[in-house]
Amino acid sequence: MADKSSLTIRVETRGEASVVAPAGEVGYHEAPALRSALRESLDRKPSRLIVDLTGIHYMATPGLATLIEALQISKRTNVVLVLCGLTDRVRAVFEIARLQTVFRIAPDVDAATTL
Repeated sequence: MADKSSLTIRVETRGEASVVAPAGEVGYHEAPALRSALRESLDRKPSRLIVDLTGIHYMATPGLATLIEALQISKRTNVVLVLCGLTDRVRAVFEIARLQTVFRIAPDVDAATTL
């Protein structure tokens, strides 16, 4: 069977910030790739890590756990972590888990650079 990964990840630098922009779905099979991208970005010690979720149309529990892990690492390493671009469906998952009170959330990448 061919690999049907439904996640692509773009990483870019904006000034002193690192922007990780996954697109597709983050389920059980895709979460490790997102975890790797986030850890690699955090290892570079940017002043700010922005996770642009605009392209995410589905996120399961492993995706949430991956973001929580990144938040914990960011706090230990004094990197500001900001999520942005949450679709209504992803925002609903965050609200059900009450994670909107834990993460900094901005509407878009530009706003995330100053939040």
